[in-house]
Formats: sequence, structure tokens, C-alpha cells
Amino acid sequence: MADTWWNHAVVTHTLVAMFGMGSWVSVNSLWVELPVIVNVLPEGWSLPAYLSVLIAFGNLGPVVVTLTHHFAPGRLNERLLIHIIQALAVVAAVLLALLWDYETEVAGGKHSLAFLLLSFILAFVCCTSNVSFLPFMFRYPPQYIRTFFIGQGLSALFPCVVALGQGVGKLECTEVNGTVHPHHLKENFPAQNFFWFLFVMLAVSGLSFVALSKRISGDTEGQQEVVTPEPQMQVVLEGKETQPLQNGGVVVSEEEVELAKLELPPESVTFWTSRNIYLLVLLGLSNALTNGVLPSVQTFSCLPYGTMTFHLSVVLGNIANPLACFVAMFVLLRSGVGLGVMAIAGGVFAAYLMALAALSPCPPLLGSPGGSSLVVISWIIFTGLFSYLKVVIGTLLHEAGHAALLWCGVFIQAGSLLGALSIFPLVNVYGVFTSAQDCVDNCS
Repeated sequence: MADTWWNHAVVTHTLVAMFGMGSWVSVNSLWVELPVIVNVLPEGWSLPAYLSVLIAFGNLGPVVVTLTHHFAPGRLNERLLIHIIQALAVVAAVLLALLWDYETEVAGGKHSLAFLLLSFILAFVCCTSNVSFLPFMFRYPPQYIRTFFIGQGLSALFPCVVALGQGVGKLECTEVNGTVHPHHLKENFPAQNFFWFLFVMLAVSGLSFVALSKRISGDTEGQQEVVTPEPQMQVVLEGKETQPLQNGGVVVSEEEVELAKLELPPESVTFWTSRNIYLLVLLGLSNALTNGVLPSVQTFSCLPYGTMTFHLSVVLGNIANPLACFVAMFVLLRSGVGLGVMAIAGGVFAAYLMALAALSPCPPLLGSPGGSSLVVISWIIFTGLFSYLKVVIGTLLHEAGHAALLWCGVFIQAGSLLGALSIFPLVNVYGVFTSAQDCVDNCS
């Protein structure tokens, strides 16, 4: 009875979602907690710039993993790598909860050296997860890739909900001697508690991966699952698919995964078809917008309409992410033209949000319910369309083999990095976007 319950598909989907949740929960948590910690740490409001640079350096992890796969194919133990980076993340989260506000004297000034170092470690783990977690999912049938992306959506949703419960960013306008001043309200619980929450999320993700590894080992040793006797790497060619490595809902053994890593396709068939390149380019562009460009200007596009509009955009947008992944579990659009149309539609909403950010602090329809509703709806649709696009492309690349999932992770990370680097100078160096002052009529 217990064995039947343990091997149920619902349990596997739950474990995969919790495993995927740990991929970016660290960086997402650091970003949503910034309004609290910038008031404490000596770097102040320059802290986001430091964090962006540290995340950029975190891409050293994907570079090393990708080069290892290229020059020593089949030599990298993915499960061991995931265990190592997850353990590193858990330890870093514990130290962050204990030392986040510890200051160190550097070059005659105070700096939060412990926070910056631990943030780099967490960023390194998150960046490396895209090129290690996704290839690991090759062992599972394609439907589990969609569950994995649902978990990635939860990695943004959970920290956001907890931060809202913490009361991040709440303020009230008070009048002193005839002058109105913004007064930031004290949080419901301190940043230390929030970082302990991060530790719990990472621990849950790590334990879920341990459980998944045990299930794969148990199924392989006990031969409880039937695998295809002669696995073949699937290639998508001219819109048609060969038989995938997975047969139905079975799990692939470690031996077959290692064979798939080393197996070379025939000379007439290559992974780098025009269709697969098209999918990877769409994936890179979507992640550049959703992980790099638009999040950097979300405050400029939303806050002029009020704090409530900003909170609704963040929360409902993060709900749209896993919801879109859930829809992909049942409705999977395989048409390249259809995916392109969806990307263009998402790009239209992205352009509207960028225009609002550029017009800050006096965007159109300011002060009207229609303006606030439009910006919230735009964030929901933008996030939902590109989240669905990413999970569909991830599923299609899963069908193309183990190497395809590695390149999937590479393009996700490369797109995110290029998006962040492209918008960073506009926001932090050239000051293209103007923030509104609290409790002041900025457009009179």
C-alpha cells in the first residue's frame, strides 16, 4: 500500500515542482527583500547595483558546466553536481539569516561584506541550476518538464507572498508643520525571519531532489518501471517527431541517460535544425524580457499609479506564471507560427509597460481606475504569455534529447543575463527612468 502511494504520479509531480522551486528562489527572495535591507545595510540604495553585478558573475557556473559537457561529454555527474549546489545554497541561507546585517571595515568604509559574499554564492547556485536541473529532468517524461516550470513559477510567487505579509514597502503620508512627509511603516517581522523562510524553501527543494533520486534508483534496481530497450535521441525535423526516449510515462534509467549524453546523431540528422534554433532564440528573448528587462523597470511602470497597483502587479503576475505552466499541462501549442504570434503579442504588452516606465512619473491615465487596471492586466498577460511560451519550448526541447535540455538552460541564462546587462546602464547609469516622489504631486 505504501509502495503504491509512493509511486503515484501525483507524488512525482509534487516532488518535481518542489525541486524546481529551488532553482531561483534565492535570487527572487533577495530582490523582494531589498526594500527592507537597503534601509539597514551601509550600501543603501546602491545595493541593487551590487546585486546585479554579483548575479552577472554568478554566470561563471553555467560557463564551467557547459564547457565540461563540451570537452568531457558524459564525465559530469549531474546528480552529484545538484547535491553539491543545493547543499551550498542551504548553508549560505543559514549564514545569511545569521550574518546578513554584519558590517566589515573595507578601505576605510563600512560594507556588508558577508551579505555580498553570501549573495554571490546564492546567485552562483541559481545560475548553475539552469544548466544542471533541466538536463536532470531528461530522465522524466515530457509532462514533468511542465511541472518543473510550475515549480520555477512558485520560486517567484512564494517569496513575494511572504514579503507582502511582511509589509514590505508600506508607507503613509504624515503632515509635519504644514509639510507632508512619507513615513515608512515598520515591517511585521524582520529580514532575519524572511531569510529563515528562504532556508526552509531551499531545504524542501533539496529533500525533494533526494526523494526523486531515491525513486529513480529504486525503480532502476527493482525494475519496477519498464524502459525502452533501444533508446533513440529524438529530433524535431520539418515539424515531425520521431519516437521520444521516454515511452509513455516511464522513467529513464541512469545507463540510458549516460548513453544519450554520448550518443551522436546520424550525419543526416542534427540538433541544430532551423526549428530548434528558432525555439532557442524565442526562449532567449522571452527570458531577456521576463528575467532581465521588465523586472528592472516594474517599479517605474507601476508605482506612479500607487502602491496597491504595484503590489497587485507583482502578486497577480507571479500567480500568472505557474498558472500558465499548469495550462501547458493540458494544452500544448506545437506550431512554430503560433509560438511566434504569442511572442509578438507578449512583446506588445512589454512595449506598453516599457513606455509607461519611460513616461514615469506621469504616465497616461494617471489617477484613474482605468489606468491602474490596464497596467495590472498588462503585467498579468505579459507574464502569462511568456511563461506559457517558455514551458512549451522547454517541453519541445525535452523531446529533442539530453543535449537539447542543456542548451535550453544555457539560452535561459544567456537571455536573462543579456536582458539585465542591457537595461542596467539605462536605469542605474544614464537615469533614463525617473522615479516618483512619495506623498508629492509629481505632475502638477
